[in-house]
Amino acid sequence: MNRRDFLTTTALASGGFFTGFETLPNLTFTVPDQFSITILATNWGFSGSFDQFCAQAKQDNYDGIEVWVPRNEAGQKDLQELTTKYGLRYGLLAGAGGSDFNQHFDAFKQSVDAAIALNPLFINCHSGRDYFTFEQNQAFFDYTIQMSQASGIPIYHETHRARILFAAHVARSFFEAIPDLQVTLDISHWCAVAGSLLEDQGQAVDIALQRTKHIHSRIGHANGPQVGDPRAPEWQQALEAHFSWWDTIVEQHVAAKQPLTMTTEFGPPSYMPTLPFTNQPITDLWAINTHMKDLWRERY
Repeated sequence: MNRRDFLTTTALASGGFFTGFETLPNLTFTVPDQFSITILATNWGFSGSFDQFCAQAKQDNYDGIEVWVPRNEAGQKDLQELTTKYGLRYGLLAGAGGSDFNQHFDAFKQSVDAAIALNPLFINCHSGRDYFTFEQNQAFFDYTIQMSQASGIPIYHETHRARILFAAHVARSFFEAIPDLQVTLDISHWCAVAGSLLEDQGQAVDIALQRTKHIHSRIGHANGPQVGDPRAPEWQQALEAHFSWWDTIVEQHVAAKQPLTMTTEFGPPSYMPTLPFTNQPITDLWAINTHMKDLWRERY
């Protein structure tokens, strides 16, 4: 089979043999009609303009978008004008890089402050580095808790590799030290770091589920942060594990009568596997994220 035939066969298969929802265990709780989940699209890996991205998100029935805080006035203007044009809500990503703590922390604060000025639905932080000290990393949490209380804008910290909350056992230490710490749960990262579906880290995971206010619904596995295609039956175990965690979060929010936000955040190469020598993605990124959106709409 040549490469073109392989791609055609793969595309047909991924679009037709598995829809996902009917294979998931039934919910053990009732989701009332008035419960609110705001589902957001990511522009990570989207090749068109920002206008085209917003138009596509609206066309495919997303409630809004989650993007990095714009770095200049032109980007900020586009964000506000285009989300208004298409009737989309927006959450913003904030964060910084660099290995020097002081420079990193200063840039992080500037990013968070810029996001607050745009009055987003929430701010999702890529916070600190995994190798900063506990005390240094705690400063990121202390700053955002202070700024969230002052601004009224929810600020969350993502469970992300290379960042502060890169692993379940490490996150647990911060949860125990900081009662007000709230997270964006991208638990796919923890699966990759632990080399498992976290079967032996239930206590740490349970605390994280209780602290979750926003979700990135990428599905990871024991050997990586993203399965090849969540519609494929070989990833059924990982699919069910992630939905079991998300079920718990939804049930908690239903019981507390609190709304929930979620971003479909499967990523492009090299998160997505590719064909050797071509860097050709094995499936369509936007279709996978739209599929996850539809699973969530149907289930919750």
